[in-house]
Amino acid sequence: MIALIQRVESARVEVDDVTVGAIGAGLLALVAVEPGDGDTQCRRMRERLLGYRVFSDAEGRMNLGLADTGGGLLLVSQFTLAADTRKGMRPSFTTAAAPDDARRWFDHLVALAREAHPGVETGRFGAHMKVHLINDGPVTFRLEVR
Repeated sequence: MIALIQRVESARVEVDDVTVGAIGAGLLALVAVEPGDGDTQCRRMRERLLGYRVFSDAEGRMNLGLADTGGGLLLVSQFTLAADTRKGMRPSFTTAAAPDDARRWFDHLVALAREAHPGVETGRFGAHMKVHLINDGPVTFRLEVR
């Protein structure tokens, strides 16, 4: 499982010009499910999303995680993060999970996140989405759970 996380002042997802998920300050996480991902990867990714220290403490150091700040978490499924781009001029998606598996494990990650943290929002799986964000920093990290 892969997540590209961005610390944001705010973020929202629109589908057909309708906002389907929005947060204030917090994390936007673009998430890709890979073949073989399951409950173990979802639980570890939830732990990393809520605990990864990307927010400033009183001294201005990145020492606080999302759980410490109480900020929002916007989870957006993005299978293209799992693309194989090592050769040629077109990505291959054989390294991404099949759509049914991806939906099941993405939904499971969302449920686990909602159990542990208030303010979890999502995009719409499989939809053409427009993601709007104000990146704070900018601060962007790629997290991987194998």
